[in-house]
Amino acid sequence: MKPADFEYHAPKSLDEALALLAAHRDDGKLLAGGQSLVPVMNFRLARPAHLIDLNGIAELDYLREEKGVLRIGALTRHAAFHRPALAGPTGELLRQVVQHIAHYPIRMRGTFVGSIAHADPASEWCVVVRLLEAEIVARSQRGERRLKAADYFHGTFATALEIDEVLTEVRLPVLDRSWRVGFYEFSRRAGDFALAMTAVALKRAGQKISEARIAIGGVEDRPSRVAAAEALLVQGRSPADAAGAVASAVRPMEDIHADAAYRKDLVRATTERALAQALA
Repeated sequence: MKPADFEYHAPKSLDEALALLAAHRDDGKLLAGGQSLVPVMNFRLARPAHLIDLNGIAELDYLREEKGVLRIGALTRHAAFHRPALAGPTGELLRQVVQHIAHYPIRMRGTFVGSIAHADPASEWCVVVRLLEAEIVARSQRGERRLKAADYFHGTFATALEIDEVLTEVRLPVLDRSWRVGFYEFSRRAGDFALAMTAVALKRAGQKISEARIAIGGVEDRPSRVAAAEALLVQGRSPADAAGAVASAVRPMEDIHADAAYRKDLVRATTERALAQALA
């Protein structure tokens, strides 16, 4: 199928894009990578009257580390992370995760920030943002807002983003070398949407874990941290105990791909395997 008729806009500055979005509001859609938007437009599940293409806005195309933060601009492609974007555990985590995102042609065009804006429950980058408790920057003609990852995700494809706002940047805290990271996901075929995934970050103090972060995705309607499982690891309990706590804590979605019981078993397994990577 082909999309319904729309008017195409190619702004050259962020201010121009914000003005277009403010003018068209519900009738306008933003295009960056287009790997989610274009298919739903082709099936006419989305019929925006105005398509606002961000790709000509050079100021949104950057990836840089500043003062312990990795700043990811709205036009940074997934493929930018095929090699570590920076040294250390944060760069290694991003390199591990990107290999699971769809297929190579999609990674060459799709964008990191676009994934966060789309907020698919099975998005790998959404789990990373939740794990690291990133800061999410939104801009409109009314000004700039900085959103915490914990407050940003509201549900499947639902976020705190307002109708006239553009996500311009995601800011990931850079983990120092006392941290170890791991990531594991399960999908039926390479490139398919994940049925369950777990990302972990463990801060070591000698032989002990002084801080633990466990984030899951593909199981519930949004990415989340599992505080009960994190606390067990800090108390010295085993990865198996922590994985069991994750499985007990989740309230899984059910769909044609997996029922709730199956997803509970999957997230238990993905958590154990992600922890094994981090502890290796």
